[in-house]
Amino acid sequence: MTVADLAVGQAFAVLMVFARVGAALMFLPGFGEASVAPRVRLMIALALSIVLTPLLGARLPALPDSPALLAAYVAEEVGAGAFLGLVARTAISALSTAGTIIAYQANLANAFTNDPTTAQQAALPASVLTTIGVVLVFVTNFHHVLLTALVGSYDVIVPGAPLPTADMAQSFTRVVAESFGIGLALAAPLVVVGVVVSLGMGLLARLMPQVQIFFIAAPAQTLLGFAVLAVTLPVLLVWFMGQLGPMVEAAFGGGP
Repeated sequence: MTVADLAVGQAFAVLMVFARVGAALMFLPGFGEASVAPRVRLMIALALSIVLTPLLGARLPALPDSPALLAAYVAEEVGAGAFLGLVARTAISALSTAGTIIAYQANLANAFTNDPTTAQQAALPASVLTTIGVVLVFVTNFHHVLLTALVGSYDVIVPGAPLPTADMAQSFTRVVAESFGIGLALAAPLVVVGVVVSLGMGLLARLMPQVQIFFIAAPAQTLLGFAVLAVTLPVLLVWFMGQLGPMVEAAFGGGP
């Protein structure tokens, strides 16, 4: 084997790893945020690819002779990386779901603000919870879990082999369902308080139909929602981070 053949083989290995890692970083929480410059994300993907290539080199296929087969390999790796990134993004979107439900219960559904993670308008509680979630990803070193699970995905989604589309669809469907359930559980205290307050205001409205009870009680309902959220949020976030790890690892192939 000549030096040129060795260089071409190494470039191919780095390209294969970069295709999956780069596609995953486009969506992974903390790395794929709209506030992260694309150039920074590209440099991180290149650095990770160079570091991981010696570790993953034995799992990569041989350099194909056909350009069409090479393009197919790269496209499959991009698809696998995008799938893994979207799984993690969907899992952490439970915070956005919880924030939207909380916004409705606290009369803040029309209070929109700019969400720095998506660069779009979102309800105030959803934007705040999503931002806190991104901070927790790095504070708790959860990004290490994501990167470790990304490396572990090579045992399940083998490079060069056809993508297990059926298993990927089933896994993604399960993550969507679990994410919505976790989001609803996070908003449960506000939902309970909202239902009780609404029932109470409904009874008062029947007793005093001349008084605009719902209009008068709206500020008190918002204040009560903030108070309940302030008391329960630390516990809810700890519980959420405990649920997030196993869900992501199982979807990436690193869990049971």
